[in-house]
Amino acid sequence: MSTQSVAHVDRDMEGVDAALRRAARRARELGEQTGTPVYVVRDGKIVDLTAENRLKKAEESGQERL
Repeated sequence: MSTQSVAHVDRDMEGVDAALRRAARRARELGEQTGTPVYVVRDGKIVDLTAENRLKKAEESGQERL
């Protein structure tokens, strides 16, 4: 995802980027807490972020993959 800022002409649109980022962060947090999949498209493929994070945490703690 690009991190470039876009100059908004419409004042109603100024806070949209920050609001979308907050919503995405909250969705990931909620998915982690509840075990609910959080799907995104990465490099043209559908990926479950919560499954990726579970695997990462298991590998870091020395456990086998779940």
